[in-house]
Amino acid sequence: MMRLGLTTIAAAIAFMPMGALAQPAGETPLSYGVRPFYLIDKLPDGELKEKLAACSMQAPKRSTFSIGHRGAPLQFPEHTVESNLAAARQGAGILECDVAFTKDKELVCRHAQNDLHTTTNIVVSDLADKCTTPFTPASDGAKATAECRTSDLTLAEFQTLIPKMDASDTSATTAEAFLGGVPAYRTTAYADGAHLLTHKESIELFRSLGAKFTPELKDPAVEMPFDGFTMDDYAQKLVDEYKEAGVPASDVFPQSFNLDVIKYWIESEPEFGQQAVYLVEPGDGWDGADPSTWEHSPADIAALGVKYLAPSFNMLLDLDADGNIVASDYAKAAKDAGLNLITWSLERSGPLANGGGWYFNSITDAIDNDADYYVVLDALAQDVGVVGVFSDWPATVTYYANCAGL
Repeated sequence: MMRLGLTTIAAAIAFMPMGALAQPAGETPLSYGVRPFYLIDKLPDGELKEKLAACSMQAPKRSTFSIGHRGAPLQFPEHTVESNLAAARQGAGILECDVAFTKDKELVCRHAQNDLHTTTNIVVSDLADKCTTPFTPASDGAKATAECRTSDLTLAEFQTLIPKMDASDTSATTAEAFLGGVPAYRTTAYADGAHLLTHKESIELFRSLGAKFTPELKDPAVEMPFDGFTMDDYAQKLVDEYKEAGVPASDVFPQSFNLDVIKYWIESEPEFGQQAVYLVEPGDGWDGADPSTWEHSPADIAALGVKYLAPSFNMLLDLDADGNIVASDYAKAAKDAGLNLITWSLERSGPLANGGGWYFNSITDAIDNDADYYVVLDALAQDVGVVGVFSDWPATVTYYANCAGL
C-alpha cells in the first residue's frame, strides 16, 4: 500500500468540498451533517428539544468541548487520516491519537498495542506470520482467534497495512472472513482507501486542521522494559515528539489510565503535566455513591497535582428518586476537589433502545431511544459541568456545544 506522506496529507486537507456551511478561506469547512437533527427530532417535546431546535440555523464552529474519539469511528476506520478529517469537519476542537509503539520503538496511532488483527488487514497480508498469535479458524465450537501487535512489526512494516473498521468475525473459518463482523449500526461505506497514522504524522495533520491534541499513552501488551525501552522512555518520547514539532504544551492534553505515567509527566515535564488527563473507569463493585469503592478519591488525585480527570460517563451520572439523570456523588466530589472533568465516549454504544449497555449502566432505566444521547449530554454539561466530551461522532457534541455556548 502506498504511504500517504505529509505533503500528500496537506494536499488532501486543502481539497475539501465547499457547501452552504463553508468557513472562511484557510479554515476547515465545517458541517453538522444530518445526525444531530435526527436526534433532536426524536426528543420528546419539552425544554431541551426547544432549546436545541432553536439553534437549527446556527453556523458550525469548532469547539474544544467536542473531542474526536479516535477521529470519527462511528463510520470511518479509527485512527486514520480520513477518520480525523471527518472529526475536524464536524467541529471537533481536540483530536486524539492513542499511542502504541512498534518493534523498532516508533510511535503510532492505535487504540491498543494488540488490536491490529481487528483494525487492519494484517491476517490476510504478507505479515500474518509475524503476529504474536496468527489467525486460527473457528472449529468444533471454539471461536476464531488472532492477536497481532504493533510491537510485532517495524514501523516500515506497520505502514504497509490497510486499515479497516474495528471488528472481527469470531465464527470465521478463513482469515478473509475474520475481517468482517462490523456491527450493523456502523458502516464500511467510508473504509476504502483509508490511511494509517504515525504519532508524528498525527501531530502535523491535527495542527493543519486547527485542532488541539490529546494523545493517550496506551499501556503495552508486552512486558516492559521492551528491549531496553522503559515506561519512562515511552512517556518521554510522546512528549518529545510535540517538542520537536514546535507544538506549545498548552495545546496538548496527554492522557493515560496509568497514574505512574501521569505523575511522570507532572514531575518530569511540568508544562505538559499541568494538562495531563488521568483516565479512570469503574472497577468491580464500584458504586458512585460509596467512596469506599473508589480506587482513588478525587481529592487524593488532585493532591498529586492532577488537574484533569476523565472518568467514563457512567461514573459521572446517576438517577434521582424521580428517575431523572443527575450528577453522581463521585462527580460532585471531583468538582469539589477542583478537578476539570472530561468524559468518554458518546456515540459508541449504537442504538439505545435496549438501555445503551456498559456506558449507560448507571442510568439504564432512563434510556430507551437514541435521542437520549442528547439527554445524557445535557446532564453532563449542565449538571456535572464537564469541560469536554469524547465522541465517536463529534458532530453530535459540536452542535450541542455551539448551541450552549461551550
